[in-house]
Amino acid sequence: MALTQLCLRTLVHFVVICVILLLSNQIVTAKINRRPNIVLILTDDLDVSLGGMIPLVKTKKLIGDAGITFTSAFVASPLCCPSRASILTGKYPHNHHVINNTLEGNCSSQAWQKSQEPNTFPFLLQRYGYYQTFFAGKYLNEYGNKDAGGVEHIPPGWDYWFALERNSKYYNYTLSVNGKAQKHGQNYSEDYLTDVLANVSIDFLQYKSNYRPFFMMVSTPAPHSPWTAAPQYEDKFSDVKAPRDPSFNVHGKDKHWLIRQAKTPMTNSSVEFLDNAYKKRWQTLLSVDDLVEKVLKKLEVRGELENTYVIFTSDNGYHTGQFSLPMDKRQLYEFDIRVPLLVRGPGIKPNQTSPLLVANVDLGPTILDIAGYDVNKTQMDGMSFLPVMTGQTNSSTWRTDILVEYEGEGKNISDPACPSLGPGVSECFPDCVCEDAYNNTYACVRTVAPSANLQYCEFDDNEVFVEVYNLTADPFQLTNIAKSIEQEVLERMNHRLMMLQSCSGQSCRTPGVYDSRFKFDPRMMFSNTNNLHTSRVHQTLK
Repeated sequence: MALTQLCLRTLVHFVVICVILLLSNQIVTAKINRRPNIVLILTDDLDVSLGGMIPLVKTKKLIGDAGITFTSAFVASPLCCPSRASILTGKYPHNHHVINNTLEGNCSSQAWQKSQEPNTFPFLLQRYGYYQTFFAGKYLNEYGNKDAGGVEHIPPGWDYWFALERNSKYYNYTLSVNGKAQKHGQNYSEDYLTDVLANVSIDFLQYKSNYRPFFMMVSTPAPHSPWTAAPQYEDKFSDVKAPRDPSFNVHGKDKHWLIRQAKTPMTNSSVEFLDNAYKKRWQTLLSVDDLVEKVLKKLEVRGELENTYVIFTSDNGYHTGQFSLPMDKRQLYEFDIRVPLLVRGPGIKPNQTSPLLVANVDLGPTILDIAGYDVNKTQMDGMSFLPVMTGQTNSSTWRTDILVEYEGEGKNISDPACPSLGPGVSECFPDCVCEDAYNNTYACVRTVAPSANLQYCEFDDNEVFVEVYNLTADPFQLTNIAKSIEQEVLERMNHRLMMLQSCSGQSCRTPGVYDSRFKFDPRMMFSNTNNLHTSRVHQTLK
């Protein structure tokens, strides 16, 4: 009898323990399930200053009108690979060391893979947030390079991997599908990359686990060259031309030498070419608009849209004829560094706009904050703008300055096609108007505050050149006021810039303290003047 009672009590205890464990597991699962999902849609070379958002009617309605639009969103560097590295790491280029689009410039190099990929926000989401992660599209420009692991390399942090080999294309490309090469041709119904990305995204949403939150990053080729539109959109925008804004086809006579070398007026052939390119860029965006609609409709059908943050942005801006530069993106001006940023999600009221200053280094911290991860545990330079979106902060407590830095590409030799321009130029247009040079190396502090809307930039070149713009009075940056601005303002901006260029982590988020003993000296900005390009690459690859 006693044995029977003992067995019965043991059985009861076992059942109670099982029930407790089951309930605990259900509570943990419920908490995980309540974590919001996150979708990041990243376009390639999409400007906001020159009308890039105009074709994206559905995107503006489904994301912008349903949430918040940031009107002062910038990139830390106006070039694809450094900018994408900043998005993934939450760091400024001087901290992630990706300086251009080449393997030698640390773009998807082995050094990048070892030092930075294990610290990206997708890795933290997957490892510590129990998120299932999905990537589709362009990753970094040199991804898939055989000297850096080829398409077999899958960066840590991704459960599902559909990455484009190398740079943006629309047809005849290779995808890494979970580490295996998948070649595509030029059949529209099977191969048009924007549509392929939409389809694999929908498949992920259909077949993913329903017991874990997810992070999905979709990185479209559009509107990057070669500007190949889907067949049904090839005839759209037939009358559209590049905007003739006040800086269009105007000589930048008071600007850095690279801008001054542009020919004004541009040749008729150059204007015709950039007008055609502008129209084609818009055409490619119509497929991006379709992708956004498909993804959001799928989320809605599955009942997941209300618990999902959707972020739409670009890796940099673009110019088409501004200051007589035909087309590219590597300059310090608004058209190249300012990007669209639209977000919808839980706790974000619809039809909002925010003028507060945000940057692409803030995307990682914001996404981690949404997922409930403490950003202070990371070495990220950016800060979460989730409190801005949910109305928990305002201009009096938000930052006023961000850093923009770029290291020019080019070698210390002359371009055979344009020998009169001397050594170091690159990205030269047919009319020998060059978009870049090895000493197109600059650092800027961009200030957006209730009392000031300024940009201050210093160049690492023989001129020790400085450009300053008051964008309240001069929104198109037509007049460089560096020689007429008050000395105290120059000193403050120079000091702030030096602090930002030497910052790391938490120190990048503080406003800095102005020292009245500090004297204006732009030569102090660059520790190894005129050898910066070589020294930084060397340090990166050590």
